[in-house]
Amino acid sequence: MDRFSWRLGLRGLAVALSLAGASVPALAQTSPHPTMLGRPGDQLPPGQRGSSNLHLLSNLPLGGFLHVSDIEIEQELSRPFVYISKRFHPYGLDILDIEDPTKPKLIHSWRIENSELHQGSGPLDGKSFKHDGRYYFVQSVQFQQGGPDSDLAAIVFDVTGLPDPTKVQEVARIHAPDTPGGFHNIFMYKHSDGRPLLFTTTNGPHANVYDMSLVVSGKVEEALAARIDVPQTAYWALQGGQASYHDFYVAYDPISGQDRFWGGGTGGYFVLDISNLEQAELLVALTGIAGVNQGHTFTPTPDGRYAVGETEYQYAPLRVFDLTPAWEEGEPTISRPVGAWTANWKNLAHNHEMRWPYVFVSAYEDGLQIFNIMDPTDPYTVAYYDTYDGPHMARGSNNVNMGAWGVDIRNEDGLIVVSDMMTGFWAFRMDGFSTWSGEQWGMPNVSSVQDWENGPQVSDDL
Repeated sequence: MDRFSWRLGLRGLAVALSLAGASVPALAQTSPHPTMLGRPGDQLPPGQRGSSNLHLLSNLPLGGFLHVSDIEIEQELSRPFVYISKRFHPYGLDILDIEDPTKPKLIHSWRIENSELHQGSGPLDGKSFKHDGRYYFVQSVQFQQGGPDSDLAAIVFDVTGLPDPTKVQEVARIHAPDTPGGFHNIFMYKHSDGRPLLFTTTNGPHANVYDMSLVVSGKVEEALAARIDVPQTAYWALQGGQASYHDFYVAYDPISGQDRFWGGGTGGYFVLDISNLEQAELLVALTGIAGVNQGHTFTPTPDGRYAVGETEYQYAPLRVFDLTPAWEEGEPTISRPVGAWTANWKNLAHNHEMRWPYVFVSAYEDGLQIFNIMDPTDPYTVAYYDTYDGPHMARGSNNVNMGAWGVDIRNEDGLIVVSDMMTGFWAFRMDGFSTWSGEQWGMPNVSSVQDWENGPQVSDDL
């Protein structure tokens, strides 16, 4: 929200809600929205760029126009390492030591060989995982034809020896020659069958799934465990193009005992049962949604009852969906959200992490935004900080894809980290959020964080 009056803000958000297909009365003027002090481009000093309940710990510029992409933080307090993907030349990866979050240190920079010859975005997304007592980081890449490595899709590093940068070792490269152009987004998941699995988008009508225990043991050629097709119900949205996934989230559902794949892509959003990877079963399709031809980031609440979906265009709010009709009534299709949220109706929210009841958003020009989803029909902003200090639509008309790209949360102590395409690394703490587990809220202990030692666990209370 910018410095326009709340009345004008409601009017603008009503427009966004009409695009979302949600009813305008879902907004309540009594919601405890914090006062917004500035708007993109105001050049406000650090102490005035956010809400009073969100505390800036540090900012480390990492250089270059649009050079920073996604961010990943390790979850163990004994491993205070953050990984930041670096797109465009020089393509690579930066690793930070944040043992003291107020004084982040760049301890290692990896750059791909012959960087100047490569074409395309390069490194975009990265995920960490643990297997057999060792720690790994997977860096996705997207290189175009016309330069080297157009079929290279991910690079795997052994990072067990950190903080000693000399002990960071590349252990494998994953190629996808059938769908050149690499992996845009990836997700690491400990399946209920015990395997550490890497889920990847491709430039084809499916996601690839790799058994990373095979990859790190040198059996890369044997590691492709399954492909998850974009459901046929998505193809109504095509206009001569090819279906694909854009992003996804994978989680164990302790109530049904299912491993569930939550994918955004052509036509909308889809939830599949992947307990048996070779026989993925569509559970519900969120399609025919006003304003959504292509699903982007899709994240459920820990109990899977609600989900937040993003689609990538200016003015699009984050939509909130109620999946109760699917789980309780067997409804196979959901076409309307029950609520929507946006920081500024003129901009666009991007990636997000769910830690019930909060949704942490890297909101491009609006920086870090945090909203409460306890009432999904009336989500409201609880904290924010403007990490982006550039002008509105700096990349041209209708292009608001500048600023905060990625966000991640360390559950052990509630540390919030953000990557901004222009301003680099940021670390924050929010009042009242010093740790997170689902049990604190009467929810399954389910988030993007994995228990690499034990796999999915079911609470006795569920």
